[in-house]
Amino acid sequence: MRLTSRVAPAALAVAALLLGVLPAQAQADPDRAPDRAPDRVTVGDRTFIADGQGRALQWRGFNLADKNSRGTHAFADIHESDLKDMAARGFNLARLAFFWDDLEPTPGHYDRGYLTKMRRILDWANRYHIKVILDAHQDVYGPHFGSRGVPDWATRDEGLPFWPIPDDWFSEYFEPSVQTAFDHLYKDADLRAAHARMWMTVASALGRHPALLGYDLMNEPFAKFLEGEDLPAAAARFEATELTELWNRLAQAIRLVDHRSWVFVEPTVIVGVGVPTQLGHIDDPHAGYAPHFYETAMETGADYDPNGTFIPAYEAAISDYPTRHHMPVIVGEWGGNPYVPHASQFVADMTASLDRFASGWTWWQWCRGGGYCFLDQTGAAKPNAQLLVQPYARAVAGDPLTFAYEPATRTYTLTFRTRDNAEGPTRITVPRDTYPGGYRVDIQGNRASWDDHGQTVTVSTHGRAGATYRVTISPR
Repeated sequence: MRLTSRVAPAALAVAALLLGVLPAQAQADPDRAPDRAPDRVTVGDRTFIADGQGRALQWRGFNLADKNSRGTHAFADIHESDLKDMAARGFNLARLAFFWDDLEPTPGHYDRGYLTKMRRILDWANRYHIKVILDAHQDVYGPHFGSRGVPDWATRDEGLPFWPIPDDWFSEYFEPSVQTAFDHLYKDADLRAAHARMWMTVASALGRHPALLGYDLMNEPFAKFLEGEDLPAAAARFEATELTELWNRLAQAIRLVDHRSWVFVEPTVIVGVGVPTQLGHIDDPHAGYAPHFYETAMETGADYDPNGTFIPAYEAAISDYPTRHHMPVIVGEWGGNPYVPHASQFVADMTASLDRFASGWTWWQWCRGGGYCFLDQTGAAKPNAQLLVQPYARAVAGDPLTFAYEPATRTYTLTFRTRDNAEGPTRITVPRDTYPGGYRVDIQGNRASWDDHGQTVTVSTHGRAGATYRVTISPR
């Protein structure tokens, strides 16, 4: 079915803009007043999304993805109980995968039923006070190559052969046919316009939903290699040129219909082996950075090495770009096999690392079964994955200076400095599962009080702005 005609004028406008035929003064809708945009708080070398009270926000959650259900059965494996159970464990963020091939099965015809299902999931999230990032997901480009993502009609492989590699699906990205398809998506004027129209359709339909935090513009972007390039050289060239241009172009298209939500951009996967991104500036006042954080050796079946160099190399590579551009970091995907011998140490080390450089994350993924699923077949959290259930400060009335959780002692500490323009209390999520026998709260700092309700510890400060407080939560 075609969406209602109210989307069409804006879609045509952005298509013309992308083809370079609109003058500069026509690049925005003059009849639309900007929404009040979310703010941000920068503390040292880290930036946080802020709420309407100026509080620095933190995020913990999961990816929701149903890659097997298509067409009328899309999202069949995602249920309201998933959002309810996530919230019951204290989580406040979901990254919801959707697929362009389902949304726009033929050129210019958008499936309203698909958008209705997306809205229904957002409704569930809102019911349980969870925010959502909509992830335009692709794996190995799309269905033309046996996967999901970019529609078959938007796939131009120049007739090059494609050979599936079932035991190493990521290697399929290196097939010339797949790389050629990506190249056409970035360079062909009609595909560029279609890509932007797709995002405008989503933003127009869902951009004002109260559960929506923002848009992850494309999962794990890839590119065509030039002759003589290895992966680091190709990634650096692509990030600095075509990928920076792509993110700016899609963000600009979204802003024609949604001024409020965040747009999240990803580097290429090369950052996962400790190579800093070469992305350029994203010219959007509410752009966030959403890298992925996978341990390369574990991705090929190895155990986690607690003495390895992966985490320090990743931290060294990941922080410069968002620090220079004052972008909040929400890691869109991370995870690992919870059954390897050192799985508990892996979760402890990774969550500690994320606390050092990010303001939020979503584990891959919320599902029942094997692999990286958080739950086993019975719906119980897997023993090592259960370590993801930790206290965190979802809203800090001031500047978060340090925050950390020590799994061995189940001790959480938060140090923050109050600000004039941060109102309301600090709210710390304390999951029931973390302290089945109860907990104690200690506060260092002048004139502060606290209470708890449900899974939230509320800290109210009554001193002057610029005062520092340290909150410690530990087993009773």
